[in-house]
Amino acid sequence: MPEVLFNGPAGRLEGRYSPGKSPTAPIALILHPSPQHGGTMNNKVVFSVYQSFMERDFATLRFNFRGVGRSQGSYDKGEGELADATSALDWLQSINAHARSVWVAGFSFGAWIGMQLLMRRPEIDSFISIAPPANMLDFSFLAPCPTSGLILQGEDDEIVPEPSVQKLVTKLGFQRGIRIDYRVLKGADHFFTDATDQLTADVGSYLDQALFNPASMGLAMAS
Repeated sequence: MPEVLFNGPAGRLEGRYSPGKSPTAPIALILHPSPQHGGTMNNKVVFSVYQSFMERDFATLRFNFRGVGRSQGSYDKGEGELADATSALDWLQSINAHARSVWVAGFSFGAWIGMQLLMRRPEIDSFISIAPPANMLDFSFLAPCPTSGLILQGEDDEIVPEPSVQKLVTKLGFQRGIRIDYRVLKGADHFFTDATDQLTADVGSYLDQALFNPASMGLAMAS
Protein backbone atom coordinates (compact mmCIF):
# COMPACT_ATOMS: atom_id res chain seq x y z
CA MET A 1 0.00 0.00 0.00
CA PRO A 2 2.40 2.68 -1.15
CA GLU A 3 1.84 6.28 -0.15
CA VAL A 4 1.05 8.55 -3.09
CA LEU A 5 0.80 12.31 -3.51
CA PHE A 6 -1.09 13.85 -6.40
CA ASN A 7 -2.33 17.29 -7.35
CA GLY A 8 -5.76 18.46 -6.28
CA PRO A 9 -7.58 21.73 -6.84
CA ALA A 10 -6.38 23.13 -3.47
CA GLY A 11 -2.89 21.62 -3.52
CA ARG A 12 -1.31 18.27 -2.86
CA LEU A 13 -3.54 15.34 -1.82
CA GLU A 14 -2.24 12.38 0.19
CA GLY A 15 -3.36 8.84 -0.54
CA ARG A 16 -2.68 5.13 -0.32
CA TYR A 17 -2.73 3.19 -3.56
CA SER A 18 -2.66 -0.52 -4.38
CA PRO A 19 -2.17 -1.32 -8.08
CA GLY A 20 -3.96 -4.19 -9.77
CA LYS A 21 -2.05 -7.16 -11.15
CA SER A 22 -3.61 -6.90 -14.60
CA PRO A 23 -3.33 -3.94 -17.00
CA THR A 24 -7.12 -4.11 -17.33
CA ALA A 25 -7.79 -4.40 -13.59
CA PRO A 26 -10.92 -2.50 -12.52
CA ILE A 27 -10.41 0.60 -10.42
CA ALA A 28 -11.99 1.67 -7.13
CA LEU A 29 -11.96 5.00 -5.32
CA ILE A 30 -12.75 4.98 -1.57
CA LEU A 31 -13.97 8.15 0.20
CA HIS A 32 -13.75 8.82 3.93
CA PRO A 33 -16.19 10.35 6.46
CA SER A 34 -16.49 14.03 7.33
CA PRO A 35 -13.23 15.83 8.11
CA GLN A 36 -15.18 17.93 10.62
CA HIS A 37 -15.75 14.85 12.75
CA GLY A 38 -12.33 13.26 12.54
CA GLY A 39 -12.81 11.37 9.28
CA THR A 40 -9.64 10.23 7.50
CA MET A 41 -8.60 7.66 4.92
CA ASN A 42 -7.45 5.47 7.84
CA ASN A 43 -10.97 5.10 9.24
CA LYS A 44 -11.52 1.38 9.91
CA VAL A 45 -14.58 1.15 7.65
CA VAL A 46 -12.73 2.87 4.81
CA PHE A 47 -9.72 0.60 5.32
CA SER A 48 -11.93 -2.51 5.37
CA VAL A 49 -13.61 -1.55 2.09
CA TYR A 50 -10.20 -0.69 0.59
CA GLN A 51 -8.94 -4.16 1.46
CA SER A 52 -12.04 -5.82 0.02
CA PHE A 53 -11.42 -4.20 -3.36
CA MET A 54 -7.67 -4.76 -3.19
CA GLU A 55 -8.08 -8.48 -2.47
CA ARG A 56 -10.13 -8.81 -5.65
CA ASP A 57 -7.41 -7.27 -7.81
CA PHE A 58 -8.86 -3.81 -8.16
CA ALA A 59 -6.44 -0.91 -8.56
CA THR A 60 -7.59 0.81 -5.39
CA LEU A 61 -7.10 4.32 -4.00
CA ARG A 62 -8.10 5.88 -0.71
CA PHE A 63 -7.05 9.44 0.06
CA ASN A 64 -7.43 12.30 2.50
CA PHE A 65 -9.71 15.16 1.55
CA ARG A 66 -8.23 18.67 1.67
CA GLY A 67 -7.03 19.74 5.11
CA VAL A 68 -6.78 16.16 6.43
CA GLY A 69 -3.43 14.56 7.21
CA ARG A 70 -0.86 15.74 4.70
CA SER A 71 -3.46 16.91 2.16
CA GLN A 72 -3.30 20.64 1.58
CA GLY A 73 -6.18 23.09 1.72
CA SER A 74 -9.06 23.39 4.17
CA TYR A 75 -12.58 22.00 4.58
CA ASP A 76 -14.98 23.34 1.96
CA LYS A 77 -18.45 22.09 2.98
CA GLY A 78 -18.53 19.39 0.33
CA GLU A 79 -17.97 21.43 -2.82
CA GLY A 80 -14.20 21.34 -2.55
CA GLU A 81 -14.23 17.73 -1.39
CA LEU A 82 -16.17 16.75 -4.51
CA ALA A 83 -13.50 18.50 -6.56
CA ASP A 84 -10.87 16.52 -4.62
CA ALA A 85 -12.67 13.26 -5.44
CA THR A 86 -12.81 14.26 -9.10
CA SER A 87 -9.05 14.88 -9.12
CA ALA A 88 -8.44 11.57 -7.35
CA LEU A 89 -10.47 9.69 -9.96
CA ASP A 90 -8.62 11.54 -12.74
CA TRP A 91 -5.29 10.47 -11.21
CA LEU A 92 -6.44 6.88 -10.78
CA GLN A 93 -7.64 6.68 -14.37
CA SER A 94 -4.44 8.28 -15.68
CA ILE A 95 -2.35 5.36 -14.43
CA ASN A 96 -4.98 2.74 -15.26
CA ALA A 97 -5.94 3.78 -18.77
CA HIS A 98 -7.22 0.30 -19.71
CA ALA A 99 -9.29 -0.42 -16.59
CA ARG A 100 -12.30 -2.52 -17.51
CA SER A 101 -14.63 -0.94 -14.93
CA VAL A 102 -14.82 1.93 -12.44
CA TRP A 103 -16.25 1.83 -8.91
CA VAL A 104 -16.67 4.42 -6.17
CA ALA A 105 -17.32 3.68 -2.49
CA GLY A 106 -17.86 6.02 0.42
CA PHE A 107 -18.70 6.01 4.11
CA SER A 108 -21.08 8.60 5.64
CA PHE A 109 -20.00 12.03 4.28
CA GLY A 110 -17.87 10.10 1.78
CA ALA A 111 -20.99 8.29 0.57
CA TRP A 112 -22.62 11.66 -0.15
CA ILE A 113 -19.57 12.83 -2.09
CA GLY A 114 -19.37 9.50 -3.90
CA MET A 115 -22.96 9.67 -5.08
CA GLN A 116 -22.39 13.19 -6.41
CA LEU A 117 -19.31 11.97 -8.25
CA LEU A 118 -21.44 9.18 -9.69
CA MET A 119 -23.73 11.76 -11.26
CA ARG A 120 -20.82 13.65 -12.84
CA ARG A 121 -18.82 10.74 -14.19
CA PRO A 122 -20.79 8.43 -16.51
CA GLU A 123 -17.89 5.98 -16.69
CA ILE A 124 -18.56 4.86 -13.10
CA ASP A 125 -20.14 1.41 -13.31
CA SER A 126 -21.26 0.88 -9.72
CA PHE A 127 -21.09 2.19 -6.17
CA ILE A 128 -21.03 1.17 -2.54
CA SER A 129 -22.56 3.65 -0.08
CA ILE A 130 -22.19 2.97 3.63
CA ALA A 131 -24.40 4.87 6.09
CA PRO A 132 -25.26 7.66 3.62
CA PRO A 133 -26.40 10.65 5.76
CA ALA A 134 -29.82 10.95 4.16
CA ASN A 135 -31.23 12.71 7.23
CA MET A 136 -28.64 15.51 7.16
CA LEU A 137 -27.56 16.08 3.56
CA ASP A 138 -29.48 16.51 0.32
CA PHE A 139 -29.54 13.48 -1.98
CA SER A 140 -32.18 14.89 -4.34
CA PHE A 141 -29.53 15.20 -7.07
CA LEU A 142 -30.00 11.45 -7.65
CA ALA A 143 -32.68 12.11 -10.23
CA PRO A 144 -32.24 9.66 -11.71
CA CYS A 145 -29.52 7.54 -10.14
CA PRO A 146 -27.39 6.47 -13.12
CA THR A 147 -26.34 2.98 -12.03
CA SER A 148 -27.04 0.14 -9.63
CA GLY A 149 -25.14 -0.39 -6.38
CA LEU A 150 -24.98 -1.49 -2.76
CA ILE A 151 -26.16 0.53 0.25
CA LEU A 152 -25.20 -0.69 3.74
CA GLN A 153 -26.76 0.71 6.90
CA GLY A 154 -26.53 -0.04 10.61
CA GLU A 155 -29.79 -1.03 12.26
CA ASP A 156 -28.95 0.96 15.41
CA ASP A 157 -27.24 3.94 13.74
CA GLU A 158 -27.55 6.77 16.24
CA ILE A 159 -26.43 9.47 13.77
CA VAL A 160 -28.22 8.43 10.57
CA PRO A 161 -31.52 6.73 11.51
CA GLU A 162 -32.20 3.69 9.36
CA PRO A 163 -35.67 4.87 8.21
CA SER A 164 -34.10 7.90 6.51
CA VAL A 165 -31.86 5.63 4.46
CA GLN A 166 -34.75 3.28 3.71
CA LYS A 167 -36.65 6.26 2.30
CA LEU A 168 -33.71 7.06 -0.01
CA VAL A 169 -33.46 3.42 -1.11
CA THR A 170 -37.19 3.29 -1.87
CA LYS A 171 -36.90 6.41 -4.01
CA LEU A 172 -33.98 4.99 -5.97
CA GLY A 173 -35.70 1.63 -6.35
CA PHE A 174 -38.54 3.18 -8.31
CA GLN A 175 -36.16 4.14 -11.09
CA ARG A 176 -36.30 1.91 -14.13
CA GLY A 177 -33.36 -0.44 -14.58
CA ILE A 178 -31.72 0.49 -11.26
CA ARG A 179 -31.19 -2.24 -8.67
CA ILE A 180 -30.25 -1.18 -5.17
CA ASP A 181 -29.02 -3.99 -2.93
CA TYR A 182 -29.95 -2.63 0.52
CA ARG A 183 -28.53 -4.44 3.52
CA VAL A 184 -29.25 -3.47 7.14
CA LEU A 185 -26.69 -4.81 9.59
CA LYS A 186 -28.40 -6.01 12.74
CA GLY A 187 -27.25 -4.23 15.89
CA ALA A 188 -24.70 -2.06 14.07
CA ASP A 189 -24.15 1.57 15.07
CA HIS A 190 -22.99 4.36 12.76
CA PHE A 191 -19.35 3.37 13.08
CA PHE A 192 -20.00 -0.38 12.78
CA THR A 193 -18.16 -0.75 16.09
CA ASP A 194 -18.90 -4.45 16.56
CA ALA A 195 -19.97 -5.17 13.00
CA THR A 196 -16.87 -4.63 10.87
CA ASP A 197 -16.60 -8.33 10.03
CA GLN A 198 -20.21 -8.44 8.84
CA LEU A 199 -19.72 -5.25 6.83
CA THR A 200 -16.62 -6.74 5.22
CA ALA A 201 -18.51 -9.93 4.38
CA ASP A 202 -21.39 -8.02 2.79
CA VAL A 203 -19.08 -5.84 0.71
CA GLY A 204 -17.13 -8.91 -0.37
CA SER A 205 -20.21 -10.92 -1.35
CA TYR A 206 -21.56 -8.02 -3.40
CA LEU A 207 -18.26 -7.56 -5.21
CA ASP A 208 -17.94 -11.29 -5.89
CA GLN A 209 -21.43 -11.43 -7.38
CA ALA A 210 -20.83 -8.31 -9.46
CA LEU A 211 -17.54 -9.63 -10.82
CA PHE A 212 -18.98 -13.07 -11.57
CA ASN A 213 -22.30 -12.02 -13.06
CA PRO A 214 -22.69 -8.24 -13.46
CA ALA A 215 -25.74 -8.49 -15.70
CA SER A 216 -27.74 -10.16 -12.92
CA MET A 217 -27.19 -7.07 -10.76
CA GLY A 218 -28.15 -4.49 -13.35
CA LEU A 219 -24.52 -3.63 -14.03
CA ALA A 220 -23.01 -3.22 -17.47
CA MET A 221 -19.28 -3.68 -17.08
CA ALA A 222 -16.77 -4.41 -19.82
CA SER A 223 -15.24 -7.87 -19.76
